[in-house]
Amino acid sequence: MTTSELPPDAKTVLHRYLRGAREALLWKVEGLSEREARMPRTPTGTNLLGLVKHAATVEIGYFGDVFGRPWPRPEDAPWLAAADAPDADADALQAEFFATEDESVEQIVGLYRQVWDFADATIDALPLDAPGRVWWWREGNRDVTLHQILVHVSTELSRHAGHADILREEADGAVGMRAGNDNLADGFDYAAFTTRLRGTAEQFPGAAR
Repeated sequence: MTTSELPPDAKTVLHRYLRGAREALLWKVEGLSEREARMPRTPTGTNLLGLVKHAATVEIGYFGDVFGRPWPRPEDAPWLAAADAPDADADALQAEFFATEDESVEQIVGLYRQVWDFADATIDALPLDAPGRVWWWREGNRDVTLHQILVHVSTELSRHAGHADILREEADGAVGMRAGNDNLADGFDYAAFTTRLRGTAEQFPGAAR
């Protein structure tokens, strides 16, 4: 099926999944202190606020430059220009993955909500078969359509929402698919379940393969 043969509500469906992934990611930062939101929780520094900042960067790029619609407020995301500079150092290249001392949770979350409006304007304005070009992808794969980018970004955000699920549970034990739905089995003893799984795992050799 080509893009032109898709049902008329196809963009609506794709957009709905994109919005769901956004909300799932952003919800995982709600209620956390500045310290907990930016605390790295993996050996590579993955942190909740950094995931939100990265998501904002992703949507600015894919729903902006890719379709010739540059982000109109570069002063709100100065790390974009710094990362593109010819002399960019390692910190500049990693800046979208962490919040600096001067960037608060409120600021990063507010920016991401502004980015939603920006990205949604692109989605609303263009047909699914609108052409775009992802200059940072490898040669031969750079020519895309809005349809492809909607799928790509929704998939990436969903992946990061999964990361956020684990980081938030580690931060304060909070779990759930969305606000008001923890998606856990009622009455199930998860502590005993975890203990049992740990006991099973410890029966096997511990060296990495």
